[in-house]
Amino acid sequence: MRLTEWDGKAALRRHGIALPDGVLLRDGAAPPGFGDAMVKAQVLEGGRGKRGLVRRAGGDVPAVAAAIRAALGRPDAPLMLERPVAIAQEIFLALRIDGTAQAIEVLASPAGGVEVESAAPPLRWHILPDGATAPGDSLRALRAGFAPDLAARLARLVTRLSRVMAEEDLELLEINPLALLADGTLLPCDAKAVRDEAAAFRHDAAHTALSAALEEAAMTPLERRARDDGFSLVELPGGRVAMVTAGAGLGMMMLDLLGDAGCPAACFMDNMMGGPAETAPARFAAAFEIAARPEVEAVLFYTTLASRPLRGRVEALAAALREHPSPKPLFVGIAAAHAALAGYSMEQARADLAAVGVTALEADPHALVRSLAAAIGPGR
Repeated sequence: MRLTEWDGKAALRRHGIALPDGVLLRDGAAPPGFGDAMVKAQVLEGGRGKRGLVRRAGGDVPAVAAAIRAALGRPDAPLMLERPVAIAQEIFLALRIDGTAQAIEVLASPAGGVEVESAAPPLRWHILPDGATAPGDSLRALRAGFAPDLAARLARLVTRLSRVMAEEDLELLEINPLALLADGTLLPCDAKAVRDEAAAFRHDAAHTALSAALEEAAMTPLERRARDDGFSLVELPGGRVAMVTAGAGLGMMMLDLLGDAGCPAACFMDNMMGGPAETAPARFAAAFEIAARPEVEAVLFYTTLASRPLRGRVEALAAALREHPSPKPLFVGIAAAHAALAGYSMEQARADLAAVGVTALEADPHALVRSLAAAIGPGR
């Protein structure tokens, strides 16, 4: 789950991290003491500063709030008011889970702010939240870009934030800018956080109610229906291919292959934690609904079989297609291990699927995408 700045900072505040004073604004009236506040849109995307969604009120909160809401196209959009701080230096600091290293990767740059991506590459190192060497590892890494006294304070903050990540089940915590004040205080002036959805049961839903409401509002009707059917679906604008997959890794691979071939996907599917064991009929129904749109030119299905018999998968797919044919050419990819091929060959599977209108069946994902790209041609 992506968290708004409000919810992300609330998580930091629960763990004693010092923050600028802030309130959530639901209407146009500013509470006492916030007349010259920073007015910040609460959205789940980055780049708010460059989009004009973070502005200083200058004493007129209602006018600035109305301008930001107009830019969002939502007259009731929630906003955050935060007292401005006098920043001596903007620092970039981010912590993310590195699954390969099985540790938290830390990124830090002395040149934070909206132009951080054009600055020199950040310092990078790994720590464990409760590792005895974490503070020392951070201090050694930070000395390469910060004065010794500031590096020491940052190292202590990094250690605290790594523990916040562990306790809050965060996959990402990005603070940009981390404000250095003239007296040496470090204050997070923004917070982008992503929580592991599988850990939601360990946390109070009220703590992320705003983020959940914004996620719900951003979903399309088809995305909501997919969620109710037990899988995740993301509709992708400008796509030419309705893609049916299961598993994030496999889906991302096919997404990249289609994009590289000039045949971008119109949707992305993934399994949902705790979802039903079989969602293929619902996935195909959603994909066929997308494929019925004029701009979508094909349907692609790709899966892998380790020991589940290929014959059973093909027969189930053929039966489903006889009942509900694909509205556009259907390209199927099945990578079957030796055990899955027992008593049934890929050649027979091709013949059986061709009889129900499948345009091509390939085991190799590259060959499958090449066949699809050759059939529908270059993008318009």
